Amino acid sequence: MRRAATLLPMRIQVNGEAREVAEQMTVRRLIEVLGLASVPVAVERNKDLVPRAQHEATQLREGDELEVVHFVGGG
Repeated sequence: MRRAATLLPMRIQVNGEAREVAEQMTVRRLIEVLGLASVPVAVERNKDLVPRAQHEATQLREGDELEVVHFVGGG
């Protein structure tokens, strides 16, 4: 009998705060979890900008440090 793979938590930093996320999480999925999927965001991973076109394909790794910035309009 095959068992379903269990995704273990891994620790990352998001905007300076420790966070546990599931293994194999992508930048895109993190943006969704943070509730920012409907707004423009910029993501830096370990001090390198992650282009929006690569959010879906960029998997997070244990110890990653991310900065997620979303833009707010106003005047």
